[in-house]
Amino acid sequence: MMRLSLCNEVLAPLPLAEQCRMAAELGYAGLEIAPFTLGDDPLALSGTERRNVRRIVEASGLVVTGLHWLLVAPKGLSLTDPSETVRRRTQSAMQQLCGLCAELGGRYLVHGSPAQRKLPEDKPATARAWAMEAFAAAADAAKRNGVVYCLEPLSRHETNFVNTVAEAVEIVREIGNPNFRTMVDCSAAGLTEAVSVPSLLQKWLPTGMIAHVQVNDPNRKAPGQGEMDFAPILKALKAGGYEGDIAVEPFIYQPDGPGSAKFAIDYLRRMMPQ
Repeated sequence: MMRLSLCNEVLAPLPLAEQCRMAAELGYAGLEIAPFTLGDDPLALSGTERRNVRRIVEASGLVVTGLHWLLVAPKGLSLTDPSETVRRRTQSAMQQLCGLCAELGGRYLVHGSPAQRKLPEDKPATARAWAMEAFAAAADAAKRNGVVYCLEPLSRHETNFVNTVAEAVEIVREIGNPNFRTMVDCSAAGLTEAVSVPSLLQKWLPTGMIAHVQVNDPNRKAPGQGEMDFAPILKALKAGGYEGDIAVEPFIYQPDGPGSAKFAIDYLRRMMPQ
């Protein structure tokens, strides 16, 4: 059964308990957490602090569905930095985040973080090899922790590395680990893919490569606040037997975070196939 989850940075100015109360009242089933909202160094959270985050979320009747925006904090991370020290630190962070996700009760991680994966113009092949090494290590950590690590295709406005589902699938197949897969971000797909999002889902859902979906309009607002029609997208997900989470991830909050979160879930409920 598909669950509707809210990316928690939409409500980030609020304390976590208030984020949870509001999301639950709006009807969301869970929160997809951006680790940077938990502190300047989310990897430094103690076991007690991690258990407390999970307790707060679950006390509201929600669950942590997963993590996204993985490499914003701690600062200075990059898959493709020429410094081996930076790259090793980033690899370690990715592996530790798999453990954090599992401890919070999540079942997937979404690797977007476009600024931390850009390929330099002078040696793109070398940088891609560095990234592949990091993805392989993250995949192994995901398998150990019983979670799925998702490589997120992003638009060419954001990054020059992995812009389409086909490009992500190529990397997923190279890695060859069942706990390393890809996902669909509707905003990015609407800006970059040569086919519609429903067609994209019809092509890739049967392959088992799609482990997650984020819903947002190409104008970066909430679903329903732009030209993209989400009824065919939701229909394609149901027809394709998708049973994962659907995370609401706007970047422009209109009229504000709470208003955007409310608009999104009200709209998606109306569009949801019966």
